[in-house]
Amino acid sequence: MEMTLFYQSIVSGLLVGAVYALVAVGLTLVFGVLKIINFAHGSFMMLGMYIAYWSHTLFGINPYLSVLFVVPILFLMGFLIQRYLIDLIIDTDPHNAIFLTLGLSLFLDNMALFLWSPDYRAVKLDALTGSFFLNDVMISLPRLIACIFAILMTLLLYLLLKKTDIGKAIRAASQNQEGARAVGINIKLIYCTAFGIGLACVGAAGAFVTPFFYVSPGVGMTFVIIAFIVVVLGGLGSFPGALLGGLIVGLTESLSENFLGGTMKQFVVYGLFILVLLFKPSGLLGEKVE
Repeated sequence: MEMTLFYQSIVSGLLVGAVYALVAVGLTLVFGVLKIINFAHGSFMMLGMYIAYWSHTLFGINPYLSVLFVVPILFLMGFLIQRYLIDLIIDTDPHNAIFLTLGLSLFLDNMALFLWSPDYRAVKLDALTGSFFLNDVMISLPRLIACIFAILMTLLLYLLLKKTDIGKAIRAASQNQEGARAVGINIKLIYCTAFGIGLACVGAAGAFVTPFFYVSPGVGMTFVIIAFIVVVLGGLGSFPGALLGGLIVGLTESLSENFLGGTMKQFVVYGLFILVLLFKPSGLLGEKVE
């Protein structure tokens, strides 16, 4: 019985951890390129969830298919926000970016509250629901689908950054801005693109979790706190670190919930977060802090 519960915890943790990783990858990409922390990251995930929810409610579109327009909508929003808001303060005091993204988060959350009320909403699918058993381990089908899509999105982003010209330009701008500008890279365009990709990732994560997670104006806060923990755990700006951190946090949540009780889940995650800050503040795969 104990081993079955252990295996169940591992599977459940990995399924949700992949989604955490996708949320954190967008956050760490923005930090790695622009060197700012986007405190509105969770609010954009909330928008992605609402787009998926209303697409299903009004037009009957499967939330997983809604990602086909959630991604371009969130990318365009990110591109324009970077171009016409963040770019205005990008070279000023770093605290200005914090205040701007915090203000943007408050604006988006309150806009959602005004438009859609504070009610919790949920998507009920006739298909692609339920669960199945692998030996004695129960696997939730919606969570499995979300995990698979999150892994695919993460792999696509990895290939984009490694194999395409725009990806190489993004990496160059993140490593050496002046050197990138010297070889003809349009830094402002790269910044807008990177911010757009970051929001597209978190918007996709929002669409993926909508079939099994409630939708409300404040839901983004739930995920953005986890995303910050994942990013710090893996290492700020580290793409592999975000993946590793997401899986570790997912496993930690699941194991502590099943063996210590649901009330201990967040306690253990935050305890792990504090230990990493104390003993390896650069994160598991981050660069050494001098």
